[in-house]
Amino acid sequence: MENTTWGTSKQLALIPYCSKMGGVVGRSNSIRRSSPESKLEAKMVEAMQRRASEGTSVKSFNSIIMKFPKIDESLQKCKSIFEQFDEDSNGAIDQEELKHCFQKLEISFTEQETSDLFLACDIDENMGMKFNEFIVLLCLVYLLKEPAAVQAKSRMGLPDLETTFETLVDAFVFLDKNKDGYVSKNEMVHAINETIGGERSSGRIAMKRFEEMDWDKNGMVTFKEFLFAFTRWVGIDDVEDEE
Repeated sequence: MENTTWGTSKQLALIPYCSKMGGVVGRSNSIRRSSPESKLEAKMVEAMQRRASEGTSVKSFNSIIMKFPKIDESLQKCKSIFEQFDEDSNGAIDQEELKHCFQKLEISFTEQETSDLFLACDIDENMGMKFNEFIVLLCLVYLLKEPAAVQAKSRMGLPDLETTFETLVDAFVFLDKNKDGYVSKNEMVHAINETIGGERSSGRIAMKRFEEMDWDKNGMVTFKEFLFAFTRWVGIDDVEDEE
């Protein structure tokens, strides 16, 4: 099935997401370019480079788009996990609740690593992770635990969710053409051109997609930035905003 709506109706629909995310996260990143996040980013980049060496099954950006409904459905199922560990039912998971979550899922990170992950994903800096932030954190855990392969995946105990996380990792690897652990503007343009090559609007569409991901406007997109943009693309934040 050919899908060309990404450059028309979907592009228009995502413009409000971009402005909202840029405002929130741009402010956060200007404050928090400290060593903990830098160390975490270095670990993410290293893990992604290792994963990129294995290649990707994604053939086009369009094939990623076609998976949006299935990805959204899988991530929404994570809501019950989120509610389980939101012990005070205030709509957010604090650091203590996250520790309990990791203990329950048998995720063996140090206290410092857990704290660094929390601070990196708490983008509005209110010391509590909302649902979309929690999803991003779990996906980062999946990426960082991947060197332990099957054992780590089974320890998380979330096989369906892990399949979705693998799809997201695979999508990022597809965009990261030079396998350096980041996505650049040129790489995004290349990916869009592969999908809708020949259309005059392809460059403009690619730049819009890139702007939605590149919160700190440094010209490079990390896996974390990609994940936050992706949760909005599939509509996760729509649910949160309505609530």
